[in-house]
Amino acid sequence: MAFMRKSKFRHVFGQAVKRDQCYDGIRITRTSWESTYCAVSPKFLAIITEAAGGGSFLVLPLDKVGRVNADHPMVAGHKGAVLDIAWCPHNDNVIASASEDCTVKLWQIPDGGLTENLTECVVDLSVHQRRVTLLVWHPSAMNVLLSTSSDNTIILWNVGMGEAMLQVEMPDQIYSGAFNFDGSRFVCTCKDKKLRVLDSHTGAILQEGQGHMGAKPAQCTYLKNGQIFTSGFSRMSERQYALWDENDLSKSIVMEEIDSSNGVMFIFYDPDTNMVYLAGKGDSLIRYYEVTNEAPYVHYLELYQSKQPQRGIGFMPKRGLNVNNNEIARFYKLHNQGLCEIIPFTVPRKSELFQDDLYPDTASDTPAISASDFFEGKNAPPVLVSLKGESAGTKKEQVKMVRKSNVLDKMPSKPAQQQQQSSNNADAAAAPALPPGFDPQGMLDDMRKLKLIVKAHERRIKTLEEKLQQYESDEEQVEEA
Repeated sequence: MAFMRKSKFRHVFGQAVKRDQCYDGIRITRTSWESTYCAVSPKFLAIITEAAGGGSFLVLPLDKVGRVNADHPMVAGHKGAVLDIAWCPHNDNVIASASEDCTVKLWQIPDGGLTENLTECVVDLSVHQRRVTLLVWHPSAMNVLLSTSSDNTIILWNVGMGEAMLQVEMPDQIYSGAFNFDGSRFVCTCKDKKLRVLDSHTGAILQEGQGHMGAKPAQCTYLKNGQIFTSGFSRMSERQYALWDENDLSKSIVMEEIDSSNGVMFIFYDPDTNMVYLAGKGDSLIRYYEVTNEAPYVHYLELYQSKQPQRGIGFMPKRGLNVNNNEIARFYKLHNQGLCEIIPFTVPRKSELFQDDLYPDTASDTPAISASDFFEGKNAPPVLVSLKGESAGTKKEQVKMVRKSNVLDKMPSKPAQQQQQSSNNADAAAAPALPPGFDPQGMLDDMRKLKLIVKAHERRIKTLEEKLQQYESDEEQVEEA
């Protein structure tokens, strides 16, 4: 009898929404650089577009679905084609763009979206000597951005001050890169087919090893437990994925061949569920895996398949998902015909209660440390937040630009307990007197009893769900036998 591994994500499925709920009529860029061409925040969707005589990208509020007008306002401040875009993880209104004009620019998008072409950036970062190809934000430090260029350099910026704080010379062109969970290390793949781990503070190469042997660009990402996941090609141009130990890149933990297609596979990783999604350019499918501590470590779950190939793809951060529908991922797939299709991935559950096992605390939009703290050598994991009762992204204060420091150079306050306390004191002073005979303690006791009853029902529902899942699993094993 075949053994079926237990996993709460075995039945995850993707279902594209109807066309009228997607974004249509977009002139998607035709640049040949291997990029996703798309970036998503909990507020906005950004797509790199085709532009004559310069570079531009489109920014749409998430609720502005349907056909996009040909004269829709663009972010159009670059003199060369835009190659990569990335939303700031700590401010849903700030996006960085990299271009062939050798610059990195940062833009602040108003809450309602653009009403006219945006040509004046907030910050202009000009140090690279050749085209800038990749942008990666630090996961926990405010205003720390990493950029790579065809001049074979990596630069770490304090974008709040508009200064390059660290520059690292690499042996060859960098194809992809990612920070680890607390941002203390950075992994990258290069044209020389090597995989390297760098210290984020000094730029020193801590580990170096032979990666995928194929000539096409390899992709990489850091997992939450410190392991590294890569995708690439073999000598025979077969697509592969691999798992590595960050402290020993001499040999992969796992390396598996997938197929013989020729599209670069982009990696999208969810640290909360330990799921990895692979979306190949030109493919019409998205594969997804679960990474665990049990051999063979990378467990294939399922694939989402459609008829149309993907030209580019975007991945929604966890804060932007619909927890009421048990949505654990959402992709924005770019078609060759100018359609951006929304594909939610959900876990089927019968209960309508919040699913704690699907939604552990996730990275919030509050930075853990400031840029100055990071460049002084400090590290910190991201500040976590519960998605229970999740609301729209936090509204950031609009601040004015100053001469040296710019609008981004503002460390947001920690959760405003003091403000809440002073507000509560003011409310208490202004509150009317309680009516005679009012029993607050009795009301509190009733509320406590109600909470106990609700928790008991939640436990009972969870037990029933587990029994149902076990029953379904046993039936599948019997059928396979």
